[in-house]
Amino acid sequence: MQRRQASLSDRFVNRALSWRLRTRTIALADRPLIMGIVNVTPDSFSDGGMFLAPEKAIELGLKLGEEGADILDIGGESTRPYSDPVSLAEELARTEQVVRGLAERTALPISIDTSKSQVAKAAIDCGAEIINDVTGFEGDPLMSQVAVDSGAGVCVMHMQGDPQTMQDNPTYDNVVEDIFEYLRRRKEHLISCGIELDRICLDPGIGFGKTHQHNLTLAAACGRFHDLGQPLLVGHSRKGFIAKLIGDKECDRSFASVGVGLALARQGVQILRVHDVAAHRQAWTLFAACGGVDGKEARLT
Repeated sequence: MQRRQASLSDRFVNRALSWRLRTRTIALADRPLIMGIVNVTPDSFSDGGMFLAPEKAIELGLKLGEEGADILDIGGESTRPYSDPVSLAEELARTEQVVRGLAERTALPISIDTSKSQVAKAAIDCGAEIINDVTGFEGDPLMSQVAVDSGAGVCVMHMQGDPQTMQDNPTYDNVVEDIFEYLRRRKEHLISCGIELDRICLDPGIGFGKTHQHNLTLAAACGRFHDLGQPLLVGHSRKGFIAKLIGDKECDRSFASVGVGLALARQGVQILRVHDVAAHRQAWTLFAACGGVDGKEARLT
């Protein structure tokens, strides 16, 4: 007798099924949602300077939407290891026009990747739906109030240290359980600030204050974080641990990033933050169709 394999929702019983944003709620089905990266920076580790001009960034965001992105994440400050901080004025100048331009030309929800409350507020005023804060809402004491006042969806990430120090000998007793506990505490803190539970998404922070081995361990254990009961977002795309594992620092990390993305999606991670939207979307479509999700055989119509 054939047995149907359990779906992602069956296998991860605490897996969140929706995420409430500022003006809408997005369903989190078994297919991972793809968050397309739009870096409006001169120094991001993978594409710094390529989309610094607002019109180029808007063009990229629209292209990612055509390729199948479900969310667009706009960032105006690089958080690569040892990157320099950006002034408030500069970050506003880089992001406001891009967020406004995309909000006017696409119905996709827009996320602002920032740790500054004033940048987040400005982006929300321009149409953003999500605040994605790599400091876990610890970098700016006013960020939580912006989230409360706006009703935006929020993503809280773990980072050990800051971009200037995070790769200086990162250490954990147990990387998975230490980060699980950190995210649990941050979730409870945000609730105490007045942010509603169904607006909170969590990110274990691959690449932020972790060794290559820490990153691999986290990527293999992301299913554990479903026990926190919140949507999970992971940004693995083109990170350094991929090149380390391949053994070539200069390699094109796009193909390997897709492999990591499939492993994360197989663990029920709901949102993948990536540069290569079309590749991740197509790979998951074929992976699922060939039995990678629930054992069902694809049928063409």
